[in-house]
Amino acid sequence: MPERSGKLVAGAVEPEFRGPRRRLVEQLQEQGIRDLAVLKAIDETPRHLFVPKAVRHRAYEDSALPIGNGQTISQPSIHARYLELLHLTGTEKVLEVGTGSGYQTVLLSHLAAQVFSIERVAPLLESARAIIQQLGARNISLLLGDGTLGWRQYAPYDAILVSAAAPDVPQAYVEQLAEGGRLLIPLGDREEQILYLMVKRGDRLERREIAPVRFVPLVGKHSWEE
Repeated sequence: MPERSGKLVAGAVEPEFRGPRRRLVEQLQEQGIRDLAVLKAIDETPRHLFVPKAVRHRAYEDSALPIGNGQTISQPSIHARYLELLHLTGTEKVLEVGTGSGYQTVLLSHLAAQVFSIERVAPLLESARAIIQQLGARNISLLLGDGTLGWRQYAPYDAILVSAAAPDVPQAYVEQLAEGGRLLIPLGDREEQILYLMVKRGDRLERREIAPVRFVPLVGKHSWEE
């Protein structure tokens, strides 16, 4: 059964990080992020809890950081751009492929009604679950499994956000996306990709190129092999 976690409880934020986090939000605004809900989510989410203690002093830099198991937490500006592109209104059911640290999962929990997140690396999922529970989020459900299969039980989704790069769109995402739903996914080879925003129209996806990106490979039955 999935773990249900939900909207965040204030007070989990340590005061010494308030200044750096506020400066990060200002920096994101300077970089062109305009969605106030996204900026508020970043301002209210303690990113330092999602990174190893050895790099916690860098938590509010706009940089990717290692989180173990060969994975990274993306730059805050990447998260902000990703989330802004989805234009979430707070009513949506969202599927996140690649829980990773859980940071983006928690950002999504501020912006959507329900968040379903899949992670294939058990230690990462356990760490993310512990932090999510610490923060008191109760609109998040977590699953250990193959993200390329999606999460059929709770489909259709208003948005699907993929945090790893695939050679093409797994068919499960097309099937599990609601009509008019948005899919954000990096497509390309293992080294370089293009981020696409896709909208489901009938049985096809309208594609829009966003920007060149570099993400870890999406591993699973319908993407790259282990």
